[in-house]
Amino acid sequence: MGLTRRPPLALGVALAALGVAATTLVLYALRDVAPVVSLGVVYLVVVLAVASAWGVWLGLGTALASALAFNFFHIPPTGRLAITGGENWVALAVFFAAAVLASSLTELARRRTVEAEQRRQEADLSAEMARLLLRGGRLEETLPAVGERLARAFGTRSASIVAQAVDGTFPLREGPRQIGTLTVDAPEPVLRRIQTRIVPALEALLAAALERDALMADAVETAALRRSDVIKTALLRSVSHDLRSPLTAILTSAEALRVSAEERVELAEGITEEATRLSRLIDNLLDLSRLEAGAAEARPAWSSIEEVLSAAAAQVPDGQFKLALDDDLPPVRADAAQLERAFANLFENAHRYSGGHPISVRARDVGGRILIRVVDRGPGIPKAHQERIFEPFYRSGSRGSGLGLAIVRGFVEANGGRVWVESLPDQATSFVVELPVPQTLPT
Repeated sequence: MGLTRRPPLALGVALAALGVAATTLVLYALRDVAPVVSLGVVYLVVVLAVASAWGVWLGLGTALASALAFNFFHIPPTGRLAITGGENWVALAVFFAAAVLASSLTELARRRTVEAEQRRQEADLSAEMARLLLRGGRLEETLPAVGERLARAFGTRSASIVAQAVDGTFPLREGPRQIGTLTVDAPEPVLRRIQTRIVPALEALLAAALERDALMADAVETAALRRSDVIKTALLRSVSHDLRSPLTAILTSAEALRVSAEERVELAEGITEEATRLSRLIDNLLDLSRLEAGAAEARPAWSSIEEVLSAAAAQVPDGQFKLALDDDLPPVRADAAQLERAFANLFENAHRYSGGHPISVRARDVGGRILIRVVDRGPGIPKAHQERIFEPFYRSGSRGSGLGLAIVRGFVEANGGRVWVESLPDQATSFVVELPVPQTLPT
């Protein structure tokens, strides 16, 4: 995953030398503005730039070169590497210490950024593998696609997966039993990352997929019930990285609360935001597991569409919604709680891609059916993706968990309705929900 690749070292050395030389010249122009001993901080700009792109060692080398240039050209006596006066010694020592500290902190920040990006990419890969392995296709046809996706994610020459115990790079096990083999042609550091971060998730998903195939071959009712339990367990395993991401942010922010009181407000807001995100993800997992198991039976009652839409919009506090509802909308016979969950997920999805623009929500009665149209001003959805965006774990972009729209379709259909999307690339996207209106209305 390419974020760990640095630019060529020779380029870094050249830019460091050029930056130190340019800064040395600039200091001559600044001598009339500030005392010479205080101008060394200007070199820190070059040190930070080099350290952020090429790492701490080149940053330290740049700091040393800056200190020598500062001494030779600007600290009396100039023209030679010598220092007179305690003030000049202190200035040079403080500059070098600051440069070393700045380089180290820049490298630490870069490493954390790289690690966070790698974690996000690994979570995306795990979700994609879950979608491929658990969507119901034949395992012999699915495993090559999973291997190709893994090879593309890590930039390896090749990767293949077979559901057999053969010679390969990594045996895939379920307990003591080998259920498959992963073969990867990659350097040793990449192999270590795959072994520690991808193989455990792949083992769980492959075990679930094999168990699913066995259950599908058994037509007995008890076997079908067992299949439902296995798939629900696999769903939870497959999004483990998505669950860990907000938890990591919460724990990091909680540790950082030991800082000053002024910074605690921002950290507390981060904890609240990530905890809310985690709560929504867990709710979606539970909803989807009930839908997959056929346990999300609707409890119909007379419900007001206006109240359902208003309650759903309130669950997305950051979104801007323009509700336009006909005055004479009839009530519907449906499970209001399920419809509210469906529209809340639909509104959250629209808000995520709206680019900060208001979202239009229109509802009208059309010949014995109610049409609710949710329109955002996002980038649009390509035609090739429109048939699949309602599948669990499928994501046309890099955002979201791939659960929301699957829940929307499940709850709408459980209440006798249907949902579809109308969109063109680079244009607004409309999600349309159609709900039936009973011929007999309450009096």
